[in-house]
Amino acid sequence: MFPENFMFGASMSGFQFEMGNPSSMEEIDPNSDWFVWVRESENLVNGIVSGDMPENGAWYWKQYDKVHSLAVDFGMDVLRIGIEWSRIFPTSTKHIPIDSPNLLEELDKIANKSAVAHYRKIMEDMKTKGLKVFVNLYHFSLPLWLHDPIAVHRGKQTDKTGWISDDIPIEFAKFAEYMAWKYCDIVDIWASMNEPHVVSQLGYFITSAGFPPAYFDPEWYMKSLKNEATAHNLAYDAIKKYTTNPVGIIYAFAWVDTVSPAHRDIFEDAMEMSNWRFMDMIKDKIDYIGVNYYSRMMIDRLPTAVKIGPFEMRWNSLKGYGQSCVEGGIALSGRPASDSGWEIYPEGLYKLLKAVSQRYKGIPLLVTENGISDEKDKYRPFYIISHLYAVEKAIEDGVDVRGYLHWSIIDNYEWPKGYTKRFGLAYTDFEKKAYVPRPSMYIFKEISEKRTTKHLIGYDPYNLINF
Repeated sequence: MFPENFMFGASMSGFQFEMGNPSSMEEIDPNSDWFVWVRESENLVNGIVSGDMPENGAWYWKQYDKVHSLAVDFGMDVLRIGIEWSRIFPTSTKHIPIDSPNLLEELDKIANKSAVAHYRKIMEDMKTKGLKVFVNLYHFSLPLWLHDPIAVHRGKQTDKTGWISDDIPIEFAKFAEYMAWKYCDIVDIWASMNEPHVVSQLGYFITSAGFPPAYFDPEWYMKSLKNEATAHNLAYDAIKKYTTNPVGIIYAFAWVDTVSPAHRDIFEDAMEMSNWRFMDMIKDKIDYIGVNYYSRMMIDRLPTAVKIGPFEMRWNSLKGYGQSCVEGGIALSGRPASDSGWEIYPEGLYKLLKAVSQRYKGIPLLVTENGISDEKDKYRPFYIISHLYAVEKAIEDGVDVRGYLHWSIIDNYEWPKGYTKRFGLAYTDFEKKAYVPRPSMYIFKEISEKRTTKHLIGYDPYNLINF
C-alpha cells in the first residue's frame, strides 16, 4: 500500500506547455535559447528539430484552470510546474550585484511584473482546487541574454555561453532568491532545476540529440556540470532564506545493466558517470531527491578503452536496449518499446530507488517524472501499473518515497521532437486546445484512489512484473 500521505500527481514545464496562441505576443516568450534554436535554419534544413513551433502548443498559460481541474478529477493532489527564467527577466540582471543591500528591490524594478502576477494566478488556482504547488525554476531553457546557442554552435565569439559562463551560477542565485521572495507564501515544494546533466550531456557531448548548443567539447561538458551544481547550491541557500518548505533537485537517473554480470567495474563506472558524479556535488544542499526515470541503459565493455577529453571510456551503450530501440518496435530483450524507442523496463525504477536511497541515506525521494510516449495508449496502462508497482515495492522494502508525478498530464512540446511524441495521460488536440482523458488516465485514478497496484498486477501481457 502507498502511505496515506503519499502524493500522486503530474509534472510539467514552462516552455513545453505554456504557449498556444501564436497571435498573442503577450503570451509568447521569444526570449529563450530554445525559442531561437527550434526555428534556426540549419537545424530545420538538416532535420535536427521537428519544424513544430512551441507557440502552437497546449496553451497552459491561459487554460491552466482546465488542466488543474483535470488533475483533481483524476485523483491528483500535486502538480509540478515550471517558471520560465526568460519570462521573469527578459533582460539581463548582471548589472545588479548579488551582495547589494537592495538586491530584491532592484531586481523587482526590471522584472516582468505581468509574468510574475500571472504565475501567481496559476498557483492560486492550484491552491483553490486543493493541489499542492510544486515549482521548478529551470527546465532546459535559458534567457537569451545568458545563452546565444547559435553563436556557440557555430564557434563564434560571444559572452553568452550559457552554463559555460562563470557568471551564470550567481545570476541563477539571484533569480532563485527573487522567486522565493515573491512566492514563498504559496509554494509547497521547490526544485532548483530539472535534469541538469541532460543539458550538459546533450549540449556538449552527444551533440546529435538536437539540444542547444550542439557543440562537442568534453571539457565544457564537465565545466557546465560544475556550474550547474554551484548554481543549485547557491539557489538552495537563497530559497531557504524565505521558507522552511523542502528544496531539492530533479535528476534523470539511469539504471545500468551489463551484458555480463561479471562486469561490475564498468557498472560502477557507468553509474558514477551517469548518476553519482553530479549528485555528489550537491548532496549536502537537498531536502529531497527528485528521481526521473524512463528506461535503462545496457552496456558492454569496450575491447580497448577510449580517451575522450577528461574521460576514459571503458564501456559503450548498446543499441536495441533502453533508449536506443526502434521507435514503436521491440527491444532485443523482447520487451516493447515506446514511440520514442524506449524499452519498457519497470524494474529499473525499483532498482534505482533502492540504489539512490542507499547512497544518499536519510534523504527522501520523489518520483518526479515517469512516463511513456504512446499516442495510441497501447502500452501506457501497463506502463503505469508496472512502474507504480515498482514504487510500491520499493516503499514496502523500506525506501522513503514520498510521491509519484507522471510525465505528463497532457501532451506537450517534446523539445527537438516537437509534437510527434505524446506523453499525456490526456490527449491534447493542439488545434482546438482540448484535453481528452485517455484510458490510462482512469488506471492512474484507480491506483491513486485505492492506494495500491496489487489488484492490477495481473494485467501483465509481457510478463514484466516479475521482480
